[in-house]
Amino acid sequence: MGHTLSIPRNPHNVACKVAGIDGLTLHGLRRSFKSLTEWLEIPAGVVAQLMGHKPSATAEKHYTVRPLDLLRVHHEKIEAWILEQAGVTFDAQGEPGKLRVVS
Repeated sequence: MGHTLSIPRNPHNVACKVAGIDGLTLHGLRRSFKSLTEWLEIPAGVVAQLMGHKPSATAEKHYTVRPLDLLRVHHEKIEAWILEQAGVTFDAQGEPGKLRVVS
């Protein structure tokens, strides 16, 4: 039985409305994510894989193996940098899944 992916457009639109944000698209968020990784010099293949793209170059397809733990290291680096730029104090040891107020 196949799995169907659903596009989170409706929940995204609701969240933007609640936050009072107009014109923020999912595609725009993906482009921003890709662009911001340039500041951290994250390898392009890692960024592509984090974004869900399949490998395109021969070397990426046949020679580069990235375990999930390696992708996690890069993703956590990106997350921490984005939060730092936004002035948000991030506690990596905090309770997972617990919401907190950010002001």
